Amino acid sequence: MENDIKLDENIEEFLDYLKYERKLSNNTYLSYRYNLIKICKYFNQSLLYLNENDIKTFLYNSKESSKTKAHYLTVLKTFYEYMLEIKKITYNPCINIKMPKIEKRLPKYLTEEEVNELLDIDLKKPIDYRNKAMLELLYATGMRISELLNLTLSSYNESGCYVKVMGKGSKERIIPLSDITIKYLNLYIKEKRQYILKTKTSDYLFINYTGNRMSRQGFFKILNQICKEKNIKKEIFPHMLRHTFATHLLNNGADLRVIQELLGHENISTTEIYSHISNEKIIKDYEKHPHYFNDNKKEE
Repeated sequence: MENDIKLDENIEEFLDYLKYERKLSNNTYLSYRYNLIKICKYFNQSLLYLNENDIKTFLYNSKESSKTKAHYLTVLKTFYEYMLEIKKITYNPCINIKMPKIEKRLPKYLTEEEVNELLDIDLKKPIDYRNKAMLELLYATGMRISELLNLTLSSYNESGCYVKVMGKGSKERIIPLSDITIKYLNLYIKEKRQYILKTKTSDYLFINYTGNRMSRQGFFKILNQICKEKNIKKEIFPHMLRHTFATHLLNNGADLRVIQELLGHENISTTEIYSHISNEKIIKDYEKHPHYFNDNKKEE
């Protein structure tokens, strides 16, 4: 397996630096580690001996997306910067390599009909109530899957009708909840959660059958299982519900700045991509029903 490959001491030292000095999040750290493993597997030699041409050739031959190639280059640049700092090398071979041009892709999202189908869970067992609460909360708040799984019982404020989310960079934000979301959260927390915990205790809001915090892998399995049971052919991933939340808000007249705050985006430019989705939808609707748009224009 790729993760079993032995990394040399320089890379292990670099990874320790990222983890303990740079204090990268666990997901970012694992991403760096995973990419370094793939790079090392390709070269099968110490990265300290690579030159600019070696790295250009690696990026050129890689069949990965331009976004992944850009991340490879970022990882290598950061690695060599650290090696320079501790005087293991005298030159960063990535210094003159241009970042691959990343094609901007519009986020994939679900229609309201598709969301309704996904959320239409037959509530029989305690885990059905948990799954329903998780999906309702993801769609109603647009939070990231990591944010959802890190929620604790104290994150949810029933009387205030909101959930407190810890986002990227330890930035806290408060997201209001709808009545329907509160209904299914309460059903899960007050009536079914303890059946899953059995004799155990946990501060985490969403727990698995062992009584521990729900993992990303566990959530993916649940989502895939629900899609399989419902015979949903469309590939659905957790982040798609975040995109869906933002797109549906914008299509229903929400202000872009409000969506930015709810999503926890630092820059409005990140949120603006949903405007492109909305514009694309208008164009498609026009192509399907041009007479409807022309008639409305005449009425004005």
